[in-house]
Amino acid sequence: MFRSPIALALWGALFAASCTKPAPARTGVEPVAPGLLGAPADPRALQPLRPLGTPSSGDPQVALGRKLFFDPRLSGDGSRSCATCHDPRKRFSDGREVALGRDPARSKRNTPALLNLESRGPYFWDGRASTLEEQALVPLADPNEMARDLSTLERELATDPEYVARFQAVFGPLGITRVTLAHAIASFERTLVSAGSRYDRYLEGDRAALTEEEVRGMRVFAGKGECTTCHGGPLLTDNGFHNIGVAGEDPGRLEAGAAPRATFKTPSLRDVARTAPYFHDGSAATLEEVIEHYARGGDPLAKGARDIHPVDLSASEKRELAAFLRSLDGAEADIALTSPSGAEP
Repeated sequence: MFRSPIALALWGALFAASCTKPAPARTGVEPVAPGLLGAPADPRALQPLRPLGTPSSGDPQVALGRKLFFDPRLSGDGSRSCATCHDPRKRFSDGREVALGRDPARSKRNTPALLNLESRGPYFWDGRASTLEEQALVPLADPNEMARDLSTLERELATDPEYVARFQAVFGPLGITRVTLAHAIASFERTLVSAGSRYDRYLEGDRAALTEEEVRGMRVFAGKGECTTCHGGPLLTDNGFHNIGVAGEDPGRLEAGAAPRATFKTPSLRDVARTAPYFHDGSAATLEEVIEHYARGGDPLAKGARDIHPVDLSASEKRELAAFLRSLDGAEADIALTSPSGAEP
């Protein structure tokens, strides 16, 4: 079990200055299981992200999942692949306010970035999928996304000699089924890890990794801004569901059979500067707009009991906070990106 003295000391100083209750003891990043990203006992802790045994891109199952991820045959009309909405050049998101569905009028939610997904379940803004494998199949069958009949897909892939051989090599007698397909895609998605940000390096002891402005912003983030209430830990998310006062009619978690209304999954802030726009509906175009939203306690027209309240931040504190958030951009771990055309190289 690993403890970072630097991270613990830094967090202790920041947290003591901003809260009246002491933080519970933390145990550091622990390998829950091979390939998982550990989580701290205190979800509000400032901790560096250390990938633990994520699958290699050279693994046969990962390579098969990668091929499937970029294959437009997984859509009903052959016009789109998983990478259409989860573009590697955009941190596996699409840069749009809401996803580009087959019927634009039915699209209502922003496309999440597919980074650091392990230990992040349940998935989707409303948490409808418990596992990455389940998450992989939902868009395939959704009539407004890839609109694929899974039984037909199984039969068609079984006529492709390359797929037959690769599924046989990875899954043996199980062959090509929606279950093995989902496991392959999920295995590839688990390799999409972004770590090693300047923020991580700072917590590891490199005091030159952040500017003075960014360090002040980190103090706002962990203290007065109360951001670590939901965005703490190595993944900078509590994996919970909250109402943050975004106006609109989207029922959120309620749509997946859970309550209360208008609560949405807390996204990770890893690579947040490169995954605009923000919120479940993409209604905030910049980090500055996000900060202003939280500072005023959300939109007065938002429905439901919100989980945030106004925070009195000065103009300089807002600038510092935005600067800190831009330090969270990481470097891909073992990701071979696509060619400029977006196709698998």
